[in-house]
Amino acid sequence: MAKFEESLKKLENIVSQLEEGDLPLEESLKLFEEGIGLSATCKQELDAAEGKVEMLVKQRDGSQKTEPFLASN
Repeated sequence: MAKFEESLKKLENIVSQLEEGDLPLEESLKLFEEGIGLSATCKQELDAAEGKVEMLVKQRDGSQKTEPFLASN
């Protein structure tokens, strides 16, 4: 599994645990801190992927054109 997918899966698990609300405060803070780090990792990976997509998009005449990457939900 790729780094992004692993980080996202861990982040989703942390969010689920925090949403349950039955963890001690110290454990919740620890998970929250880990989640913030994972969120930053995911953002970096997405930004890098977006940059690669923008570099690959070309206009019909062959010149490069930057276009936003629209992810489907």
